[in-house]
Amino acid sequence: MRPSFPRPPEPRFVPAGEHPLWDEALATVNRDLAATLPGQHPLCLIAYPADADEDEDERVYVALADGNAHGNALQPAGSADWALWGIADAAQDTITGCLWQVWPVCTLHGLGMHLAKQSGRPVWSCAGGGRPGDPAHVRAAVGELDTVHRPHRPNRKRRKDGKGR
Repeated sequence: MRPSFPRPPEPRFVPAGEHPLWDEALATVNRDLAATLPGQHPLCLIAYPADADEDEDERVYVALADGNAHGNALQPAGSADWALWGIADAAQDTITGCLWQVWPVCTLHGLGMHLAKQSGRPVWSCAGGGRPGDPAHVRAAVGELDTVHRPHRPNRKRRKDGKGR
């Protein structure tokens, strides 16, 4: 007789409206995703049943559209800013862990950005270029990366027809 091993719990995609604060935060983070990784499908929420010894019924994660997730489960959101912070952090973990790429990337320095707070609001922060005069800076509020454009580079060489490289 062959031993039977327990099957891993089946996840479920969380329908919109089940966690309104997380839904709103996820829509905000998905704007950043669409602006910076335009070929990537929007992120979603996926839930796994909790272990028998846990207080919750299930654990919710930020996942790619195919259900793959990476990182820790979301913590209950007491406020919209707390939900946005948690979703942005989990989204960054999932993209980095599942797609094996840094996200989001500062268009000025080409470096991965990290979450920070500015005036109590979650923002994407860049460590800067590491040279004097090129300090750390806030690139954009979470959800507003689509408003960030590559800066004009006055010393960039131009083609003879004046159209750049």
